[in-house]
Amino acid sequence: MSNRLFQGVIHQMKDAIDRVIGVIDENGSIIACSELVHVGEIKQGIRDELAYSGETFVRDGYTYRAINVGLKAEYTVFVEGEDKVADKMSKLLTISLGNIKNLYDEKYDKGSFIKNIILDNILPSDIYIKSKELHFNTEEVRIVFLIKFYGKTDMMPFEMLQNMFPDKSKDYVISVGEHDIVLVKDIKQGTETKEIEKIATNIADTLSTEFYTKVAIGISTIVDNIKDLARAYKEAQVALDVGKVFETEKNIISYENLGIGRLIYQLPTTLCEMFLQEVFKKGSLESLDRETLMTIQSFFENNLNVSETSRKLFVHRNTLVYRLEKIRKLTGLDLREFEHAITFKVALMVKKYLNSKPGKF
Repeated sequence: MSNRLFQGVIHQMKDAIDRVIGVIDENGSIIACSELVHVGEIKQGIRDELAYSGETFVRDGYTYRAINVGLKAEYTVFVEGEDKVADKMSKLLTISLGNIKNLYDEKYDKGSFIKNIILDNILPSDIYIKSKELHFNTEEVRIVFLIKFYGKTDMMPFEMLQNMFPDKSKDYVISVGEHDIVLVKDIKQGTETKEIEKIATNIADTLSTEFYTKVAIGISTIVDNIKDLARAYKEAQVALDVGKVFETEKNIISYENLGIGRLIYQLPTTLCEMFLQEVFKKGSLESLDRETLMTIQSFFENNLNVSETSRKLFVHRNTLVYRLEKIRKLTGLDLREFEHAITFKVALMVKKYLNSKPGKF
């Protein structure tokens, strides 16, 4: 498609420019030219020469200049001559052809189409119309990964992911911020959560080992219709946001596994504060020291089993019972009773959520 796009523009310019002009692709092949007999010819070493010389160079009576489309210089224009006129012409050509290609991609590129969907920049009624124009399968099974990069990198985050998922017909890599990249990936029907999380783990491990880059990845639920990608993107965002509060030790968080944390995150802070005040006596929660909080955490992890918890903590059973009794006196909640334990667990999560809010507590 780029060939026809560039050839059409160059054909219109032919009468206004009395020199041979054209475009070379990344393989060194002439894909458009004012002299049609040259289309298909190979110009060896052009990309290497540009990489060495910069954005422009002259050779064998022609001036060459890179066209920057998106993040990469995939195409090169050439103008007959090595003088200042040829240099100016090459600049004008790169600007005009680059802008035309960007506008074309914005209108017809599937990646841009997906980006507009996830960012809610397209009306639902227009999604199916656009899908037909692009011959886009609207009912493929897809998953959305939101990948947040931390720290500076030598290589741009978008390029890192694009290199890992080069199949642009199935996997769509989209930049939504300086450090945030979205991967919309086709998956097979019936793919389990473990397999999806494995894909995320492979992404994080590859970025860590090959690019020395740390990331956090939010995973959406599976969607089987293109119109649901906007919802899936929001789910991946929520997964990361909630994970920062309740799953601080994890760097891969799935929306499906957020549990009650997802509900707490959506509650107003005033309601959360009222809940804590009703459940606990004033100051009772703050009076619990680090050792006591670790005991509580272990008790929850061992399903409220006193014997198992004391074994894991390397303390006598009576010592653990003493600590639990101390907690009951301070808070009014006996963690050995299921309903009290649930209330305490939720309260701790609510407290953690409030602490994550600026200006709270």
